[in-house]
Amino acid sequence: MQPKPTHSPRKQLYTPAERARRDATRWTLVQGILAPVQFLAFAVSLVLVLRFVWTGDGYTAATVSILIKTALLYGIMVTGAIWEKVVFGQYLFAPAFFWEDVISFVVIALHTFYLYGLITGALSPAAQMTVALAAYATYVVNAGQFLWKLRMARLDAGVAAAPTKGVAA
Repeated sequence: MQPKPTHSPRKQLYTPAERARRDATRWTLVQGILAPVQFLAFAVSLVLVLRFVWTGDGYTAATVSILIKTALLYGIMVTGAIWEKVVFGQYLFAPAFFWEDVISFVVIALHTFYLYGLITGALSPAAQMTVALAAYATYVVNAGQFLWKLRMARLDAGVAAAPTKGVAA
């Protein structure tokens, strides 16, 4: 008698058909390029924002960097929605990426609130940077979610490629 498993196996992130669509679409490459570019913009911007917060210097540089990061975020969100449509058949909130999309919307809301504060003057420069830092903290959580999913997809691909062991009769 074999021991009963203590947990059920994890559901694969992609079905074979979804994996094939993911690998065939150009939007996977677009996401693969935009994600590290956005992370680089985030890293530079974070330094500039913190410099402003700590010293009061460099408001313009910090603002420009936030605008670049925000433009990249909007771009990756639109292209990511297209990618999700191609791979999963719906633009957003596909079950495999539901929580990543939820947090992405929080990130977008915070960046958009920053833009509102900047454009209308409703937020002081210090408040703008506080909102930007909140957006960046949420972005780090979201990036971590996506990195985890990338790891899960790679593990799934390894399982799918591994030879199965048969029992000789």
